[in-house]
Amino acid sequence: MVKNAPYRFSDFDSITFKYGLGDSLVNQYYSKTGDFQYVNQDDSLIKTKVKMRKDDLLYLHRKAAELGFWNFPDELKGDPEAAKGRNSPTYYIEFRYKDKTKHVVYDISYDKEPKLAGAAKSLITEISNMISDVRDRNKD
Repeated sequence: MVKNAPYRFSDFDSITFKYGLGDSLVNQYYSKTGDFQYVNQDDSLIKTKVKMRKDDLLYLHRKAAELGFWNFPDELKGDPEAAKGRNSPTYYIEFRYKDKTKHVVYDISYDKEPKLAGAAKSLITEISNMISDVRDRNKD
């Protein structure tokens, strides 16, 4: 991945992270308000607040730059014919800045460029882990 970041953290506004099966991205996190909703193992929709610190957001901004997020195509989707009848996990990642916004839709069935898929999965893992860590930190 190319490591250039035309997006500066000083212009950072928010991160939006959504995921679910197929087009149903019911699990959502919005960093500006800390709103987080997800479906738990009992199939109940849980709504809570998970407010990240500036350092948490800076870490994610830098991780996105390291993984080349700014150079990702807007969509990383698998072959539609092969995916017919299957609902594979789909993720929406958006980094919003004062004058620019970068978003990517990543379908787990994407198999064209393994390096790119790996970078997308890594960023998803970093964001998911950060949300979990902040939730745990706020419980104390």
